[in-house]
Amino acid sequence: MGGNDHHNLEDIHTKVIHEFSKTLEMFGLSMADSRLFVTLYLHPSPMTLDEMSSELGKSKTAMSTGIRNLSDQGLVERVWKKGVRKDLYTSTTNLYKTFMTSYIQKWQTAVNEQENELAAVDEQVKVNVQNCVKQEEMDEAEFLQERMREMIHFHTCLSKALQSLHPDPF
Repeated sequence: MGGNDHHNLEDIHTKVIHEFSKTLEMFGLSMADSRLFVTLYLHPSPMTLDEMSSELGKSKTAMSTGIRNLSDQGLVERVWKKGVRKDLYTSTTNLYKTFMTSYIQKWQTAVNEQENELAAVDEQVKVNVQNCVKQEEMDEAEFLQERMREMIHFHTCLSKALQSLHPDPF
């Protein structure tokens, strides 16, 4: 392969990393973590932090932080290779299942937290309705209470919808 062909392949490789990183950012990954993941995914073998640092032109500390973020989300794993003393990391390979599972779990957690918060606020509204003296205040509190029930119902429906999603590998 000539020098120009290698340069073109390198340009294409860089473009692939850039473009697929945009997709991964939709799943809540930072640009840096997205690029790190794609770099690991495209690399034919597990990489050390030094190799990642060299490949992406970032500090080893930045790579360590990125690996920790990706690992916390189940997107990369540390692997062992006989004779290699440094930690090696590789990406998960089932992209759809991995990212959808991670995304669904994030949404489910957020929905549950919001549903609980709204339920607590709804309890405060109920107490305030009982303490209302003027009809105008009571009407306003009852309207708010009705809207709160609709918001809680929305979160309940959203939670059920998320629970029904089961990303299957293809």
